[in-house]
Amino acid sequence: MESNNTDELQNLRQELYTFLDEHDRLWVWPARPAKRNAALRYLATKFEIGKQYTEREVNDLLKAWHTFGDHALLRRELYDAKLIERTRNGATYWRQGNAAEAE
Repeated sequence: MESNNTDELQNLRQELYTFLDEHDRLWVWPARPAKRNAALRYLATKFEIGKQYTEREVNDLLKAWHTFGDHALLRRELYDAKLIERTRNGATYWRQGNAAEAE
């Protein structure tokens, strides 16, 4: 459902407004766990559901959506939060959609 995804993205932007610059890039890593979770969910929306990415592509995407210079932290956090998946060797990453996103 496109409108649900758009609504979710808008809600995340509102929740993170103090952490996003004028280009909607994350400029600082939040200290509070709830805001970190929101930041990770926001970054996860930048990945196309079902598309496979190399580690370099993941790094490049994350570099484009944050400005504080730690894409490796964000990649690990996204994986640890199960917002993106990866092969055992870390060569390929992807975002799985949930049932609501697949509709």
